[in-house]
Amino acid sequence: MGRCELDTTIARKEIEGFKFPLGVYPIEAMSPRPGYAVNFEAADGDNNAGDWEEWPDRYAYEVVVSAERLESMCRVLFSLLPPRIFPILDVIGHDAYREIDPYISYDLCGLDRYLEAIARFRPWLFEDGLCGFGAMCDDPFFYMFLDEHKILTIRAVPEMRERVERILHAFDLLEIESPAGADAAAHEHRGVLLVPDDRPELFSPDEIIERLRDEWRLVLNVDAESNVDEEGNDLGSTAWRCLVRTLVAVPKREEGVLRYAEVLLHADCIAQAETLAREAATKELGSESVVTFDPAVITADRVLPKQLRALLGAKRGAMRSTAGTVHRVRWLN
Repeated sequence: MGRCELDTTIARKEIEGFKFPLGVYPIEAMSPRPGYAVNFEAADGDNNAGDWEEWPDRYAYEVVVSAERLESMCRVLFSLLPPRIFPILDVIGHDAYREIDPYISYDLCGLDRYLEAIARFRPWLFEDGLCGFGAMCDDPFFYMFLDEHKILTIRAVPEMRERVERILHAFDLLEIESPAGADAAAHEHRGVLLVPDDRPELFSPDEIIERLRDEWRLVLNVDAESNVDEEGNDLGSTAWRCLVRTLVAVPKREEGVLRYAEVLLHADCIAQAETLAREAATKELGSESVVTFDPAVITADRVLPKQLRALLGAKRGAMRSTAGTVHRVRWLN
């Protein structure tokens, strides 16, 4: 089973006894302030029954703790979660027009499955500066999210306030006006995993994301029918790089083989890009191969025109950019 390991050559930043995560650290003088700030947030909207996206009255916490105590504190806080939860994952991705890829599950996930994945990929989740993760539930409402700065946000109904603060106090954290971690000053983010070519059992971040999307049933939390940048500007038709996965039957083998295809195309939105990528990969695979499950689009990232030309090895100049155009299908294995 795949796992991940930290790159032990990375030095940890420490200031005034406060240890920063390996993947995010200040690059200017600052004084870290461990502790938590708490504010009351009123219920959203009219709180219609059955709409889990509308949150009730809750207390919101911003929590800063030294890196050596972070994982232990989170594990205690996980005890406040019920047996079934909605996982959350944010990653600094490869899309040319969006910095963060926000994933969420709209299907309940067993807490045991959630915690097993955290244990398996704990170095990446707790130390890497390019990802954040968390979970939420709605009965009772509880939300916790560890962002890419490794600052923890908690939202909990008033009835849970005493339990939350008892855990924070157990880790020597007190309520203060402005907790300060790496994001309180100019700072840098970096990946922290060891990914040598001769150790295939060690997963890269992209491989971890793929596994978590499967195990936690995550979907990209963006409007699949539009194509906008982070400011909401309509981009129209853009170039996309899609990675398609399928399982192919192999003669004289009981188990199929996972195959991955890179599809370069133009589309008006992610829904169209994924449809085109699946169709193109299936066509390229050919009728002689038996596909044992439907092709799945693992990633669909928008790329700039110059990136598309580089991927295609094309010379500078005009390229056909009509939505629906598939430029290339290339099987990676």
